[in-house]
Amino acid sequence: MSNEHNFQIQIAEKSFGWQEKEIKRKLQAGSIYLTASSIDSDSMINEEYRLKVDPKSIIAIGGTSAGVFYAIQSLQQIIKEQGPTKLKVPCVTINDKPRFQWRAFMLDEGRYFKGEKVVKDLLDEMALLKMNTFHWHLTDDQGWRIEIKKYPKLTEVGSKRKMSEIGYWLSNKFDSTEHSGYYTQDQIKDIIKYAADRYITIVPEIEMPGHASAAIASYPWLGSQDTLIEVPTRFGIQLNVYNVASPRLNQFIHDVLDEIMRLFPSQIIHIGGDEVKYDQWKRSAEINEYMKRNNIVSYADLQISFTNSISNYLEQKNHRMMGWNEILGWHNQNNDSLDARAQQKLSSNVIIHFWTGDPQIINRAVEKGYDVVNSYWEYTYLDYDYKTTPLQKAYSFDPIPDTLAVHLRSKILGLGCQMWGEWIPTVQRMNYQVCPHIAAYAETGWTERSNKKYDRFRNSLSAYLIKYWRKRGIEILPEQEQ
Repeated sequence: MSNEHNFQIQIAEKSFGWQEKEIKRKLQAGSIYLTASSIDSDSMINEEYRLKVDPKSIIAIGGTSAGVFYAIQSLQQIIKEQGPTKLKVPCVTINDKPRFQWRAFMLDEGRYFKGEKVVKDLLDEMALLKMNTFHWHLTDDQGWRIEIKKYPKLTEVGSKRKMSEIGYWLSNKFDSTEHSGYYTQDQIKDIIKYAADRYITIVPEIEMPGHASAAIASYPWLGSQDTLIEVPTRFGIQLNVYNVASPRLNQFIHDVLDEIMRLFPSQIIHIGGDEVKYDQWKRSAEINEYMKRNNIVSYADLQISFTNSISNYLEQKNHRMMGWNEILGWHNQNNDSLDARAQQKLSSNVIIHFWTGDPQIINRAVEKGYDVVNSYWEYTYLDYDYKTTPLQKAYSFDPIPDTLAVHLRSKILGLGCQMWGEWIPTVQRMNYQVCPHIAAYAETGWTERSNKKYDRFRNSLSAYLIKYWRKRGIEILPEQEQ
């Protein structure tokens, strides 16, 4: 069977570094059967699988081909090398399915561009750990990282900054190196296919109406001040925001989203929407006249009005919008009282991506009918040091608040973990921050809460994953394992 042969090559190459000649010699006996069309699979959900290993065969059955793929990942983790010429697989029967449909890893490249190889390596990590959503943060104040053919200056200007802040927040220290980089649409297509082959959906994030400085530096007329700026070299929240009263801005957003939708198969588009400072809107005569003309009573309402227009546009194109929780208008960076923040209601079809806010606010969103992905920063931010987020704390995270009513818990789609990039300039530093925490989040996304045992998880790390990472040149240090 060609599938069987290719599978054997994949397992042996990735796990043990063997070449195809060695594999043909070493993997002669026994049979591997893979099927997604068995009678046994009829009652299975999309990613569910059954794996049975006996002395004569290995059988993997999935509700779909994704289930079979995940069975392969589990098999890969239990194969042991017995000396230089043998592989040993324990006899076992596994019936398995994911707890959550949304199991995501986010890479922020708006701050530091990483490139195709790094992204593909991360997709391999995700596939091994049965994570199915790559959240790709492609634009931010400090860089625009995706080619938009109708607006070439987004990458000609917006993908470059003169230098970068170093140290930590508000250090006022900078390196002396220009940073640049972006993906062509052909490169994006190649990465999308690479992800799809691993049953990973890529959800792009194009930030709006804040975190937009790189775009405004490229086309100043996009901004509320219509003044020439440079791509920021300092990290942290910037004041630059889009001029949401401008028809020209709306056309720009539609044009960009059209290219994004043609490029990415994902039906979900993330628009950010977090940390929008209203200072420039407050000072803009055009913005204030627009608000008066349209009976918009607060700047939070203005953001919701803009966000709803984007949601409606995406819905017309059979897509769904996702955004960080500030798009609800319930809390933001502007110190407005809760009652005064917004009277308009956010479109009901939006997926709310929580990064901040206590469980009561998550409960409130779910009670109002919103689907939620929970990425609460205190547990899921990979850029924090290991004292702030030790491994056991990361593993303890549960996306469903204990106080949420049982009948509403299906509205929690899952979780994401976030690799924010401000202080992660190198791949080595990124890997140090990602591993082994990514395994904790992957298990949280897949495993029922009642089956999570930290001691078992730690033993599994030592038995397989840490060895696997070290073969890839990623050293796991003691402080990462605490």
